[in-house]
Amino acid sequence: MDKQQLQTWIEEYLSGTEYELVTLEISPANDILVEVDRLEGVDVDFCAELNRFLVERLDAVEPDYSLEVGSLSLTAPFKTKMQYQKNLGHDVEVLADGKKYKGQLVSVDEETFSVDVAEKVAVEGKKRRETQIVTHTWRYDEPKYVKYDLKF
Repeated sequence: MDKQQLQTWIEEYLSGTEYELVTLEISPANDILVEVDRLEGVDVDFCAELNRFLVERLDAVEPDYSLEVGSLSLTAPFKTKMQYQKNLGHDVEVLADGKKYKGQLVSVDEETFSVDVAEKVAVEGKKRRETQIVTHTWRYDEPKYVKYDLKF
């Protein structure tokens, strides 16, 4: 299976849409996983159309494969800057520096993103630590993962 050719077909189909390719994986057994996303969320019909588009091309060159086209799981780690933009204002979980941070994603730019986290901090003149909002900023490549924080 030619991954570059498959990626070219997907990008051809996505051009002119608001969708972007997030994941393209091909196993040694030719199990193909394609995950797409967009700011407004993923439409199931769009995934079905992309699937049909790819099947037409794959059937011509590869007789034995399986194909799964869909969106990322809600709890999957972010892979693209667009996913950070999509979740701006939402609660996220960040694993960085060996510690989990949970808070609101408050800013996203080309190089970094910031999360407001409620933390207990020492306040001068007070015996007890107080909860305050602390803004943490990371480069995109620093955390081990960042994902949407589901609250049940």
